[in-house]
Amino acid sequence: MTDTPELTPRRIMAFMVMVFGMFMAILDIQIVSASLSEIQAGLGASRDEISWVQTAYLIAEVIMIPLSGLLGRMMSTRLLFAASAAGFTAASFMCATAGSINEMILWRALQGFLGGGMIPSVFAAAFTIFPPSKRNIVSPIIGLIATLAPTVGPTVGGYLSHALSWHWLFLVNVPAGILVTVGALSLIDFDKPDWKLFQTFDWWGLLALACFLGGMEYVLEEGPGNDWFQDEAVAILFIIASIGCVTTFWRAFTRENPVVDFSAFTDANFSLGSLFSFVMGIGLYGMTYLYPLYLSSVRGYDSLMTGETVFVSGIAMFIAAPLTGMLASKVDLRVMMVAGFLGFGLSTYMLTYMTDQWDFWELFWPQVLRGMSLMICMVPINNLALGTLPPAKIKGASGLYNLMRNLGGAVGLAVINQMLTDRQALHDARLAEAVNWANPEALRQRDLLANIYSQSGLDGTTAALSQLAARVQGQAHVMAFIDTFVVLTFLFASLALMALAMKPPKAQGKPPAH
Repeated sequence: MTDTPELTPRRIMAFMVMVFGMFMAILDIQIVSASLSEIQAGLGASRDEISWVQTAYLIAEVIMIPLSGLLGRMMSTRLLFAASAAGFTAASFMCATAGSINEMILWRALQGFLGGGMIPSVFAAAFTIFPPSKRNIVSPIIGLIATLAPTVGPTVGGYLSHALSWHWLFLVNVPAGILVTVGALSLIDFDKPDWKLFQTFDWWGLLALACFLGGMEYVLEEGPGNDWFQDEAVAILFIIASIGCVTTFWRAFTRENPVVDFSAFTDANFSLGSLFSFVMGIGLYGMTYLYPLYLSSVRGYDSLMTGETVFVSGIAMFIAAPLTGMLASKVDLRVMMVAGFLGFGLSTYMLTYMTDQWDFWELFWPQVLRGMSLMICMVPINNLALGTLPPAKIKGASGLYNLMRNLGGAVGLAVINQMLTDRQALHDARLAEAVNWANPEALRQRDLLANIYSQSGLDGTTAALSQLAARVQGQAHVMAFIDTFVVLTFLFASLALMALAMKPPKAQGKPPAH
């Protein structure tokens, strides 16, 4: 590619600074989610209010990610990334000093919006400053950061809130953020700003985009817990999001300089890569949610114990990263994708044998397989989606590509939450039908428990029935988890079949330069 900028040590350093900034922004979602109860107690917030600490961040971030492509062309990568890092750092400090839940929500929204500007910039830089021969080294790095940050977030959050206090979940960003800001300003020199774009900036398009993505994120976040359209706010935001969606696409195809450029989707590789990115978002964020949920709700783990258990996936990713870099230059990328998708599917299939007694070692191998499979998938998907686009399209396409992963996570979590609720109710009803007065085993268990409770001076029969009801609910909960893992298994097995039908990316045709 003749118009690839010269690769210098300074630019490699600049890229590493950007990668660290992206790690901070992605980590901040999960690092806080592990310790929401501590923040809730510290700010005296209700259960409904505390959920907005996450929702505000995600809504703001999802608006900024596609917008970052236009802002990057207008401001240059250097100014956009430095401004995003500086603002993210300042907002982190303000979150740590928040005295009320309303202050916290405001600063979290600002933190999410500014953090979202850093994520696509890294993907864009990787595919503009590095020649194709070096992408098999670079792609595992950004793939590792994009998948590792959500995975280790609960672990880091659990340690910080236990060892220090919840304030340090945000304060830890401040020194790192200052270094990233200074590094970005002094090292990044990939491109020049084009301030003329500001004169034709589509403000109505930005408003439509905010309504579309912000409304959709709210509906997906709050819908499962509020009975969807039975909740007035969810219904209103759905209408606003629908209007915003139509307006966003209308302005994107009728404006000369749209807020979001969808033209990258005319590239078949990018379209398929974005679809895979969407499904990887379901798997990545879905499993990062399901493991801690099982450990806390079924096993009774606190955030620290949960973090120590799920850390296994992060270690597996670290080990797999250099291996995938080597494989990408020697193996057909489609073969890697098939292996990765099948490995991920196998890891969820192993979880379909789960019981309420599963602990660290039962979850060990499914987590190892999941971590390694994620890395094996992510590298070829990145190379496929962004590796064959012209440099002028990369910035806008990078925002859309990352947006697809985030939307996959949002849609996946909404579906998973709804599925867990519905399937638990179904299994609870079926098990309760079986545990009746005509079931000799149920009567034997009741009498056994009643004798134990009676010896302790309690009303034995009442206590025994209560204990049996709790057991039924607990088993129904585990069975709902198993059903969810079955669906994820089929989803990733079908992706493996889709990967076989793809054309190999054009960039793969050239062997790496030596």
